[in-house]
Amino acid sequence: MSRTKRTLRLGLIEGDGIGPEVVQATRAVVDEALQAAGAPASEWVEVPIGHAAIAACGEPLPESTLAALDELDAWILGPHDNASYPSEHRLGAPPGGAIRKRFGLYANIRPARSFPGVRAAAPDIDLVIVRENSEGFYADRNMFAGSGEFRPTPDVAMAVGVVTRSACERIAHQACRLATGRRGRVTIVHKANVLPMTMGLFRDVCAEVAAGYPGLEIDDEHVDAAAAHLVRSPGDYDVVVTENLFGDILSDLAGELAGSLGLAASLNCSTDRAMAQAVHGAAPTLAGRNRANPGALHLSAAMLLRWLGTRADDRTLIGAGDRIDRAVAATLQAGIATADLGGLASTSEFTEQVRARVHRR
Repeated sequence: MSRTKRTLRLGLIEGDGIGPEVVQATRAVVDEALQAAGAPASEWVEVPIGHAAIAACGEPLPESTLAALDELDAWILGPHDNASYPSEHRLGAPPGGAIRKRFGLYANIRPARSFPGVRAAAPDIDLVIVRENSEGFYADRNMFAGSGEFRPTPDVAMAVGVVTRSACERIAHQACRLATGRRGRVTIVHKANVLPMTMGLFRDVCAEVAAGYPGLEIDDEHVDAAAAHLVRSPGDYDVVVTENLFGDILSDLAGELAGSLGLAASLNCSTDRAMAQAVHGAAPTLAGRNRANPGALHLSAAMLLRWLGTRADDRTLIGAGDRIDRAVAATLQAGIATADLGGLASTSEFTEQVRARVHRR
């Protein structure tokens, strides 16, 4: 039995480029799925980032947005296009990274699987990349204050990579827990042969944690070998745990192998906060044209609902997430797809087909 059916308060952050289109499309799908699953309708709170926030508040991630997010159960984040911001707003962390850092969203869960009806370079791919999200070689989030990237002279640029035992332990537990509900295999991806201290620590701590899960099969690979292996035999992988930069790159590769980044879902989470965010970017050339693929954000929202449902022991939320997953898969299998997948459907047409299918069991 569910312990709670309270109304969720969910944030809606449209972002830049195609963000407003795919975020509003995902809102409609979530509303439909909650209704179909018998869950209360959510309360949506719209907050700005990016160009909209610069126009309204003079900065891409205003404190008022962060304060509003702090009062919500979870939120859906659209893509940002910080490369197109006015020059004075391009320095420092992009909005998505700053939100992750502010709320301690240390785990980035990125599944990649092929769908019937979608032409995939790797039809047998079905894996999850568990990306450590708080440190590593990402300069915008590996320092308490300021950036881990700096220039001591005009002609020298440097970056600091950070790896801590505590961060390695918690991401390894995330990966192992995921693997116990899947096929029971964890691959630790690192580069300890040339970075023996930082990546050696990551590899060793992940292996130590995994030893506490005796039912799992554990192995490790260098990141360059893993990239080649992922192309050659993606079906060999189940759960991959890796550091921030490596996880970002490998998950983009895995998304393309599965058919398109337009279907690459992502959940950023800690133990008590979560944010749905698709892997793809803002695609400004498609903005406002009703051509973007909303599938990745639909699938990310499904992950978010299941995360919320599991945490609250609410089967209706888990069911709503499952309905979205099945509806996206059924829509694709019916041959309804956007241009990135070789189809003719618009953003709104694809979304309407998914909304209709969330009512099917």
